Amino acid sequence: MDGNGSLVVAEALVKSYRTPEGVVPVLSGIDLAIAPGESVAVTGESGSGKSTLLHLIAGLERPDAGRLRVAGLDLGAADDRARAALRRERVGLVFQQFNLIPSLSVGANLAFQARLARRHDPARVAELASALGLAGLMDRWPEQLSGGQQQRVAIGRALASDPALVLADEPTGNLDEATGDAVAALLTALVRERGTTLILVTHSRRLAALCDRRLHLHAGRLA
Repeated sequence: MDGNGSLVVAEALVKSYRTPEGVVPVLSGIDLAIAPGESVAVTGESGSGKSTLLHLIAGLERPDAGRLRVAGLDLGAADDRARAALRRERVGLVFQQFNLIPSLSVGANLAFQARLARRHDPARVAELASALGLAGLMDRWPEQLSGGQQQRVAIGRALASDPALVLADEPTGNLDEATGDAVAALLTALVRERGTTLILVTHSRRLAALCDRRLHLHAGRLA
């Protein structure tokens, strides 16, 4: 946690990408503070920098300039090992693509992240499976599940290690509206129940309304 009590702090955060046509600025001076237990939706048109911001917070990419601290770790200065440890031990990731391991059962997928973090608790996995409507599917393979069921497994996997922070990038993007709404409602309810911080990137105003606070990215800046 940062000195001001925030779990995530960004100050004057800048990120750009080099392309054959030249340098393309993506984030142009982002200032952000997110408290423990807060749920925040990040909205904006395609190309506004939403996913880039999430990738920086996850330590998957480095900022070009500015300061970014997550759970007390300076991600601009941290080496690859420290950033990987942050993702393994403190952060849960949920993406539009379900990214389940096809060779593992539903139960093993649910437990995967917690085992990596050395915090596997069979009772916690069973509790999540029940809450997510997966209790009767633990021995099935991912390919035997619907898209909505697969995304519920992905959410359970992200939460099973009790992370401080969950980062969700368009988690309902591959689902129909009704299924997506149900999955998003489960995700926000589960993080609220455990006091977990959530940053949710979404195009959907309905999904954004489920969060405590909404931020809008436009042309690389928070509006």
